[in-house]
Amino acid sequence: MMYSSRRKPVLYFKEDRRFLTGKCTVYKLFGLCVALVLGSLLWLQLSCSGDMNQVAVDTRLPRQPCPQERQFSAVDDPSWGPHKMAVIVPFRERFEELLVFVPYMHTFLNKKKIRHRILVVNQVDHYRFNRASLINVGFLESGNDTDYIAMHDVDLLPLNEALDYGFPEEGPFHVASPELHPLYHYKTYVGGILLLTKEHYKMCNGMSNRFWGWGREDDEFFRRLRTAGLQLFRPQGIETGYKTFRHIHDPAWRKRDQKRIAAQKQEQFKVDPEGGLTNLRYKIESRQELTISGAPLTVINTALECDLNVTPWCQLS
Repeated sequence: MMYSSRRKPVLYFKEDRRFLTGKCTVYKLFGLCVALVLGSLLWLQLSCSGDMNQVAVDTRLPRQPCPQERQFSAVDDPSWGPHKMAVIVPFRERFEELLVFVPYMHTFLNKKKIRHRILVVNQVDHYRFNRASLINVGFLESGNDTDYIAMHDVDLLPLNEALDYGFPEEGPFHVASPELHPLYHYKTYVGGILLLTKEHYKMCNGMSNRFWGWGREDDEFFRRLRTAGLQLFRPQGIETGYKTFRHIHDPAWRKRDQKRIAAQKQEQFKVDPEGGLTNLRYKIESRQELTISGAPLTVINTALECDLNVTPWCQLS
């Protein structure tokens, strides 16, 4: 019995050796291939299960920016300069333009290394659109981390990278100057895109709140600039002319509210010596931090208030 028990492992070993060193047959190769395939499938299944579990865990963690996003943020890069601009966009129901504007401007300003924050001031009340009041709201709600503003229409995109969006230390800088704007060419035009330091905007007491409907508020603001003794600057050396900007407004689809009601026709040509930041009345309904194609923006849903005794034309009826 002892001999028999010692022989079993020897006989088994010799038999196994003969299998490995014996003649290679088609059946043996087929069996080996099947074993390898099954082993690979098992390993793949286990690996995928582990990856899926990892993904499930990762979705609960804050998303880390990709290297490209880190490159464009450059918060601590001194080459971007010390100043930060609040891009104030007066807005109501212009979503098609907004979807184009935000990612375009975010990329454009990043290329120029302009620190910025895009503020979309969305009018949610039932009164007529008031661009000037919305810009006043954007100024007051822009926060202490910005030191200059861009009064920026949502339908105007700069095409020439030579345009300056830097800090307008010497005085207000009209980016969309009359010789470059595709539509408005009169000398006193200051609409479209205008940069001011916050101190200069305060010197003007902001913009007049009397302009409900479309137009004339920027003409009145030109007079405020002169009254405050501020010199207006405009781009130099830009050779692209009226092709400097892309105007994405569709007048057939988005008709402007140009109606003049009651005394509005006469009042729109007058200077408002007292109104502005000091008599602005509004309520912030909500704030939303959003992204469009990776570009961040803050939407400030704003309800303006109107004194019907002073400006009854804030309502169409």
